[in-house]
Amino acid sequence: MRRLANYFLRGLLITAPAALTFYLCWLGIRWVDGLLGVSIPGLGIAAALVGVTLIGALASNLVTRTLLATTDQALARLPFVRLLYTSIKDLLNAFVGEQRRFNRPVRARIGEGSAEVYLLGFVTSDSLGHLGLEGQVAVYVPFSYSVAGHVMILPSSRVEPLAVESADAMAFILSGGVTRSAAPRSPARPA
Repeated sequence: MRRLANYFLRGLLITAPAALTFYLCWLGIRWVDGLLGVSIPGLGIAAALVGVTLIGALASNLVTRTLLATTDQALARLPFVRLLYTSIKDLLNAFVGEQRRFNRPVRARIGEGSAEVYLLGFVTSDSLGHLGLEGQVAVYVPFSYSVAGHVMILPSSRVEPLAVESADAMAFILSGGVTRSAAPRSPARPA
């Protein structure tokens, strides 16, 4: 009986992550299809991918770029919309934009002596002079199993670059330290 239970648990560890991943992907596909009113599964995702790619291609055109910049400025002026729009835009730019911010993984030292603790995060700003915090850096520390996190302001002397790819560092943090990272990269520049 014990051997059967072990087989079941081993099988559960193999099938549950794959099944849950496929199920969540399927729900995402059906949700997008429902938004676009498409009855053929996956056609909504394909249409969305084509549409976003087309908008990206049009954004490289001078006329369209001017129109997008005007729209961007208009959205950035509206009181409540500005908060949502700029926050979402900055978050997306931090991950995939031209101004990526989560590309410098670091180890941040908190406390001294026997109370010394290290947190893993990402330097998001080298200069905080605009806040009156000279010599300080901003470090984003994500929570495990969440997209939320804290922004910590630390003296740059307490921040040490990690010699790992940022995607590996993010996977390690988000998994609660369970995921093993890939091979180390060349040392990062100091914070």
